[in-house]
Amino acid sequence: MTKPLIVGRPALIVVDIQQGAFMPDPGGGGIPIMADVATRFHRARTLVDAARSAGVPLVFIQEAHRPDHVDFGRELDGTEDVHCVEGDPRTEIAVEIGMRPSDYFIKKRRYSAFFGTDLEILLKGLKAETLILVGGLTDVCVHYTFVDAHQHDYHVRVVEDCVAGSSEAAHTASLNAMEYLQTGARRSAADVFGAFAQRA
Repeated sequence: MTKPLIVGRPALIVVDIQQGAFMPDPGGGGIPIMADVATRFHRARTLVDAARSAGVPLVFIQEAHRPDHVDFGRELDGTEDVHCVEGDPRTEIAVEIGMRPSDYFIKKRRYSAFFGTDLEILLKGLKAETLILVGGLTDVCVHYTFVDAHQHDYHVRVVEDCVAGSSEAAHTASLNAMEYLQTGARRSAADVFGAFAQRA
């Protein structure tokens, strides 16, 4: 049985919408990404604005690595080359996504926003029960954050037209995997707009 989109208090988690997505070669660092990434992330911005209007907390996540690469770990063992290095303009949170000083911000060194960060402490303070995810990559940072949130017993929703994967196939496979973990996890921006409007 599919649960309501929002159970208890929600938070919108904006995963790695960084400036490079709006620049030439949006993948950067040899990271493949879906061709319509900018369109998807502009749509995510409309959800950011809707969440703000509805009083839903916004948590912006930034992947960032030290310039000496000491914290990459096994990230470079696969397809990805060096990426998201501190000091690189591409690594900054995208101005297009509308983060404000009053919003919450988490810097992470690995794929999951929970791994080695204080995200769990923040979410407990916010008394959040439902996490709504937008951003990228669907099959990497969004998926790993989703799985950790699931294992921490949150209700998790992924906005399928506001996330972008390394390919269409990987994007779809990850969305299906997340739906497998929580029935009703896959939602559209229109669904979330409606839920936020009800709260507003």
